[in-house]
Amino acid sequence: MKPEAALELLEAAAEQLQVRVSYEPLQTSVVHGGLCRVKGEYRIIVDKRASAEERVTTVATALARRTAAMTAEGAIVELPAKVQGILRMHDATPRPAAPRPAPRRTAA
Repeated sequence: MKPEAALELLEAAAEQLQVRVSYEPLQTSVVHGGLCRVKGEYRIIVDKRASAEERVTTVATALARRTAAMTAEGAIVELPAKVQGILRMHDATPRPAAPRPAPRRTAA
């Protein structure tokens, strides 16, 4: 999927989740923005000079964090399958390790 199309889907999902996305010139060259809370309202601030790919990464990572927090609070978050896929690719939430199967014992 082209970054511009992915960004459009992510912006629509943010609106659905009542998270405002704004593009502003940021001072640092290391971070391209992220999720914050301003006066009780969630916002994703994105460096307006960032490339389309960097914008997708910033918005997707922030939305993945927000949806994980909402789910942990007991909220039901319903997003289109394409958006869910994008968020999974950018989700930095640590996952518990899958249990290892018990070793097989062979008869001697």
